[in-house]
Amino acid sequence: MRVVVQRVRHASVRVPEQGYESAIGHGLLVLAAFIDEDTDEDLLWTARKIAAMRIFDDANGVMNLSVKDVSGDVLAVSQFTLYASTVKGNRPSYIRAAKPDVAIPLYERFIVMLENELEKPIGKGIFGADMKVELLNDGPVTIIVDSKLKF
Repeated sequence: MRVVVQRVRHASVRVPEQGYESAIGHGLLVLAAFIDEDTDEDLLWTARKIAAMRIFDDANGVMNLSVKDVSGDVLAVSQFTLYASTVKGNRPSYIRAAKPDVAIPLYERFIVMLENELEKPIGKGIFGADMKVELLNDGPVTIIVDSKLKF
């Protein structure tokens, strides 16, 4: 599992064709991608990492607080392009990204695990939809987390 975590002032995802919108205030935008080999262990490790990651400023301006510590919101959006391979040619290959029949259940379980870690509901996108994502990156702070690279 691979995620891009962005500290945001606000973020939203819209699917105009379906009349869908989800928005958050201060918190984290999480872009998430999955591969066939991902397990519940990968999902839980990543959810725990996101919930505990100390990337919010404390009273001294030091990144020492988690999204839980600051009562921040989280918006999780699926983004298979995080597994793009750009090794050959100019057209990225997405062959490594899990297909929807595998990725959708992983995404749904990840959402539940992240909500459990945060002890509150989160915003989310619609898997596979043509989503419009807007954000105001705060810092900017952008962190890449890959569950296959944990040591």
